[in-house]
Amino acid sequence: MMQRIYFDNAATTSVDEAVLATMMEALRELSGNPSSIYAEGRKARAAIEGARKLVAHHVNASIGEIFFTSGGTESSNMALKGAVRDLGVQRIISSRTEHHCVLHSLDALEAQGVQVDFVTQDEKGIIQLDHLESLLQAGDAKTLVSLMHANNEIGTMIDLGTVGQLCQQYGAYFHTDTVQTIGYFPIDLAQTPISFLTGSAHKFHGPKGCGFIYINQENQLKPFIDGGSQERNMRGGTENTAGILGLAKALDLAYSHLEERAAHIRDVRDYFRDQLLANFEDIEFNGDPFGASHYKVLSVAFPPSPQAELLLFNLDVAGISVSGGSACSSGADAGSHVLNALKKDSPRQTIRFSFSHHNTREEVDRVIAELQKILKKRPSLTQ
Repeated sequence: MMQRIYFDNAATTSVDEAVLATMMEALRELSGNPSSIYAEGRKARAAIEGARKLVAHHVNASIGEIFFTSGGTESSNMALKGAVRDLGVQRIISSRTEHHCVLHSLDALEAQGVQVDFVTQDEKGIIQLDHLESLLQAGDAKTLVSLMHANNEIGTMIDLGTVGQLCQQYGAYFHTDTVQTIGYFPIDLAQTPISFLTGSAHKFHGPKGCGFIYINQENQLKPFIDGGSQERNMRGGTENTAGILGLAKALDLAYSHLEERAAHIRDVRDYFRDQLLANFEDIEFNGDPFGASHYKVLSVAFPPSPQAELLLFNLDVAGISVSGGSACSSGADAGSHVLNALKKDSPRQTIRFSFSHHNTREEVDRVIAELQKILKKRPSLTQ
């Protein structure tokens, strides 16, 4: 049986073998509760603090600014809701193409009386900085800006430094969802004015269910999850020692091999683009894939046809895993809020292909061949 092809690395990634080894060793050797004062507990605590130091090193932050969580969703909820509750934020500026963990948090906060404003974007999803500045200039309410570094569906990116400086200029907090970019782009928190930053291990070949949040030391939040005094009183609950060590190992590997991995992924993506354009007519790409965009994402809009409507299903049957947009809400293809915001009522069928350093040009050739079979097949006639 031919091995399946996995082109959905923006949804989740495979766990690196070295990460698995690190986690298995932790499960065997670090069974103590990190909050306990006896030897087993101290050993587990030391390992967690070593992981915190490693994460802080790779984003150039203080170890006291890194808190481990269950993932990007919890981290973003913690930043947004904590800023309103503890920092006096009364207004949040965001975009309509954010991940649902941000958008749904905004819905909940708006119901509590928080003002929510959305910055305009062009058809590629690029934030209009002049509009963002005009929003920041308007009113005197304490404001937080929440904009993701790279969109999870179309890959369009913002310049963290530019947005951070605008927020700093107008006295606003800045939260950024970097779930798609941590481990793929260098991020220097000592040089970039960011209040809150979120990451998730399973996007960079670590385990699911473990993430982190960076909280700038100038911002004092109360616990998001009440309980014990874990994570320096910021998150109650016994720490996921193996997951935390797996996250740190995966991030260390990602940054240690960043340049070679990035070059390989770009080559696979660009080859795929070239083969699509050479073999199919009227192909469009969502976002700005060859401008300010994440190099691992290629969102492809196929022209409408009966064959295209079942493209996602038929690719799965052919052994190819891809996404119809975002894979984070459910297994059903309910449509993309990102594409609806940018290209409302487009009749095209969008497939998101996203790549890792494990993918190859040979896999691209197989996918192109399957796409040719599916899209060029004549629909059967009904009687």
